Amino acid sequence: MRTSGRLRFSRVEEPPGHRKNPGDSMHRRHAGFVLAALAFSLPGLASAQTYPDKPIRLIVPYPPGASTDALGRLVGQKVSASIGQPVVVDNRGGASGNIGTEAVAKSPPDGYTFGLGTDATHAANTHLVANPPFQPLRDFTPLALAAMNPIVLVVHPSVPASNLQELIAYVKANKDKAGFGSSGTGSPHHLAGELLRSRTGAPFTHVPYRGGGPALNDLIGGQIPMLFASAITVIPHIQGGRAKAIAITSAARWEKMPNVPTIAETLEGFDVPSWLAFFGPANLPAPIASRLSGEIVKALNDPEVKAKLTESGLIVVGGGPRELADMQRKDYELKGRIIRDAGVKAD
Repeated sequence: MRTSGRLRFSRVEEPPGHRKNPGDSMHRRHAGFVLAALAFSLPGLASAQTYPDKPIRLIVPYPPGASTDALGRLVGQKVSASIGQPVVVDNRGGASGNIGTEAVAKSPPDGYTFGLGTDATHAANTHLVANPPFQPLRDFTPLALAAMNPIVLVVHPSVPASNLQELIAYVKANKDKAGFGSSGTGSPHHLAGELLRSRTGAPFTHVPYRGGGPALNDLIGGQIPMLFASAITVIPHIQGGRAKAIAITSAARWEKMPNVPTIAETLEGFDVPSWLAFFGPANLPAPIASRLSGEIVKALNDPEVKAKLTESGLIVVGGGPRELADMQRKDYELKGRIIRDAGVKAD
């Protein structure tokens, strides 16, 4: 029978006719001490029995209003309703997400602080600086792979290319018109362009912006000919004829843009993903990590949450710790290789 979640020991009845031994009481007391010592000697066992019994903090390493913030709040509300404790969103933006992410890494591994992470914070950023404040594969406990954020390569309508092969040929013939914009140095949008340059030998040249909005404005205005951007942000401009979609950077086509091919359909194996996930600090006790991970995955697969995230342009995954760990490790190696090969450094 299920109880409140705490371990309970019931009294064992002695069989009829049993004669008590004077040492029985002492043995029972000794056994009780052993069980108590065992419970408190196993990492996290004692605390896991009552977890959670106070509010939980969810650190989002980006400012309020961003898509990451919306994801964090949607999941936090569902987790809170399920566990009966508040999940308080703590926005700690700055340093391309590193400030909030470092706070997660350095928080106590007790299950009362976890964070939202991205391919930037947990795969690319530490390759961009000499002395990173944390190590993504060492300093965190993977909890849940939340969603993928598809990236699309678009061009200004004046560019005489309708597919990737035509665009590569155009760039090789027009080196002065080879600039591509991105949301910033080291972003997945930037790194997708660097990998395209490396794979094709075409002189694609990065034009960094501080955010996707200014970059998109300059594409629409004709100041730059090309842009790698989060797909959801350019759909209205593609539909309005102000931009042309060339290709998606991930391995599979996106259902919202089914007629837009992947780069991999031209360049086999090309795959530069952008993703969002949840992590706890390293050494999170297994029972607590399992409980928290399960609640997050359940929230991500809630029909209401899934519908809202899909509408916002994300591809909901709702994967567990193993799926996240595999994705993170592969992407960490990929982004590191692109950054080293291109000689990318943080601004």
